[in-house]
Formats: sequence, C-alpha cells, structure tokens
Amino acid sequence: MASDFANLSSTEQVETMIPVARSILDGYPLPQFELESINHEYNSTFKVTTTDGVRYALRINVNSKRNIENVQAEMAWVSSLQDVPGLTVPTPIPNSVGEFISVAWHPQLGRDVIAVLFSWLDGTELGDEPTEEQLRATGRAIARMQRASTNFELPEGAALDSASDQFWGAGDNISGSAQIAELQKSKLAEALNRISVVVADLSESARPQIIHADVHPWNVMWDGRDVAVFDFDDCMLGLPVQDLSIALYYLDTPEQDEELLAGYCEVAPLPTYTESQMQALLLHRRIMLLNYLLESENPEHRDMLVDYLTETINRVEKYLG
Repeated sequence: MASDFANLSSTEQVETMIPVARSILDGYPLPQFELESINHEYNSTFKVTTTDGVRYALRINVNSKRNIENVQAEMAWVSSLQDVPGLTVPTPIPNSVGEFISVAWHPQLGRDVIAVLFSWLDGTELGDEPTEEQLRATGRAIARMQRASTNFELPEGAALDSASDQFWGAGDNISGSAQIAELQKSKLAEALNRISVVVADLSESARPQIIHADVHPWNVMWDGRDVAVFDFDDCMLGLPVQDLSIALYYLDTPEQDEELLAGYCEVAPLPTYTESQMQALLLHRRIMLLNYLLESENPEHRDMLVDYLTETINRVEKYLG
C-alpha cells in the first residue's frame, strides 16, 4: 500500500520536504540561507545559499534504503577521496556537533530521514549528450576512484551492502509484486540466476572493493575543464567491472562506450571480462532499476513502470535466448 507521501504529486512531496530541510539545517553553524529544491527523484536535494554567498548541497534520503552504518561508510570513503590527485568530489560538511549525518522526522513518510550536507560543485551535469572529452574524463575519474578504494578499509561501525547479492541489499520487490505476471517473474528469476553465476565467475579473478555504483551523466558535473563526480549514495562493495557496467548502461552508442573506456585506460588497465559477461551485467542494471520502480515513492517514476517492465522482459527474453 502506498504511503501518504507516495500519494502526493512531486510538487507536493517537495513542499513536505522543505520544513524538514530547514530543521536539519538548524543543526549546522550556518548564517541565514535560501533553500531551493534542485532534484527530487530517488532522493531530495536542495541548494543552500547563505547570505555571505556560500553554497551547499543538502541531500535528504527518501527512497534510499541506506541506514546510518551505510551512510557512515559513504562519508568515510568520500572524505578519503578528497586527496586523490586529479579527482574532484564534493566535501562532506559536519554539523554543529561535528557529525556528517543528521536525522529528522518526516511526518508524511512516518519515519526518520537521513540527511548529509556537501560542498557545492560548480558546472553543469553531462546530461543526454556528453562529449568525447567529457566521457574520457569520466572514465579517468572512475579509474581513480577504484584505485583509491583498492586498500581502503571501512571505519569501525560502518558497513556497506555487497554487489554479490542479487538485489544489492535493496530487497526483492519483484517476486511478490502483483504488477508482474508469474511467467514474467519466472523469466526475471532465471535471468538473475544466470547473472549471479557470471558475477561469481568474475569474482574469481577480482576481489570486492568499494565502488561508486551509480556513475551516469546526471551524477557527473562538467566545469569546462574536467569532471566532478557526486551522489555516492549507492556506493557498495563490488567489482570494478560492475562499476564500469553501470556507467556503460547509460551510454547510447559504441563510440561513447569506447571514449569512456579509453579514459579509464589512461589511468588503469581495464578489468578482465568477456562481451557476454558485460551483457549480463548491463541487463542486471536494468533489472535493478525495475526492482526500484516497484517500491518508489516518486509518482513520476511509478508512472514509468508499465513501459519499463515491457522493455525489460523483452531484453530478458533476448538474453535467455
């Protein structure tokens, strides 16, 4: 059953987030500020502009299933990436008690929400038509993040989900869904089982490490010279090739794929994988997004479900052969 929040329009949902955002920001040593909603989809993000002109980005987790331990891991990793040469990521901002994580009650959701504040990144998102230069820079950024996480150890009390799990810790929303026919569920389950075998095979030659797990053109900023990567909310313990497959999923042409991979190779050798293994990982990304749509609180995302399911089943059938 949809929550009271889920039954609201996107505009109405944002309106409910504003007082929550202000109560969270009261816990930071900031002067007076203006608040502007800049993204309300998976989570809700606000631009915070203080009277002295300093800007921040406030992210409030809405659809995210992250718990405190997960977000602690995220903050620890993003903090460690500040010193990586050639890599630009946002800086976590501590609140008045020196913590990177704030928690506030959201009445319409009927639960606490987790929030984090970051430094502002200048530039524009890559969007639908990234250039060759931007894609190469994105590939370099992915490789730099992966190299930096090779030996990174989570602090005590922090934890991340594993990409070896079929649903990456998000839970299975497919098998019990009334919106998916039983034959479709069977095909999705068979595809997931085959993909799990592929991941197990890939894991024999690579060990899990922290990956961003959501690098796409709307999570990458371009300032005219280089890229900055943000939105680490999906970071998890996975394989570098899984990280790459997610970035490739959002590209439209083989030429775009080549540019991103070429940029990666400027920093590090590509992970070892076959074309069939990559196709399995690309399909897994699609199924994971379907799993999200089935439980999303976002009305626009829920409206996508019927068409998205149809195309997903088409791709599953092709994969199963």
